[in-house]
Amino acid sequence: MTLDKLTLPQLFKGIALFTPGGDLIYCIDPHKQGRWHLHLCATLQEILDLPEPPHFLVPCYTATIDHWLDPRTQQIRTFAEAYPAVMRHQAVLNAIFGTGELVWQSAPWQEGLCDRMVLTSYRSLFPQLWEDHDLIVRLDPFEAVPYYQESATLQVQPNTQGYVLRLFVAGHSPGIERILQNLHELLERFLGQPYTLKVIDVITHPEQAEVNQVTATPTLVKVWPVPIRRIVGDLDNVDKILQMLGAKEKY
Repeated sequence: MTLDKLTLPQLFKGIALFTPGGDLIYCIDPHKQGRWHLHLCATLQEILDLPEPPHFLVPCYTATIDHWLDPRTQQIRTFAEAYPAVMRHQAVLNAIFGTGELVWQSAPWQEGLCDRMVLTSYRSLFPQLWEDHDLIVRLDPFEAVPYYQESATLQVQPNTQGYVLRLFVAGHSPGIERILQNLHELLERFLGQPYTLKVIDVITHPEQAEVNQVTATPTLVKVWPVPIRRIVGDLDNVDKILQMLGAKEKY
């Protein structure tokens, strides 16, 4: 696993959220104003197609770092803390936060929040979290929401594989069934990578249409890998869909 060298601000707060399988999503906030746990959980939900945000990972699978200026000495100091479940990832943490060979402090394990039996009970509902997708994602705090927004900035390992797709429809009809069948056949034939396709009925879930700025149906959205792309209406155009997916050369 390799990481591109990032230019980091001198003063910042950083939060890293791991999965039990070893995937990582993190945020670097130079203004040190936010606690981004909820944004990290929600973005992880979208990337791995989870049924809901995995809030149970917090704080048990988190690490935090603070680069701050000591007013007495005018020296930059670092406080870095990781929970025991992620202490084994210190090398990765040092790579993403530019902290060299820093030895991280171990945060106290909170039995009330981090009961191992309780955490394991989530495995059947969130099996993706116990798999290793070789995923390292940086979430820009200024582009944290909404999660489908075209300008959302995610930096990810180039070798991350898999697609997350959303199809927004209005109700159920023979026309929708035909679109689903044709789309499934196209993805199976040309994509060549694992994918998840979630169908969202905007009549039943109008809030999803508003959050994702869907004004017409059907709309197909490629959530992952970034950049986010969408096609409105013409889902019979095979060439257009393959171009959106980056698979046009296979057609």
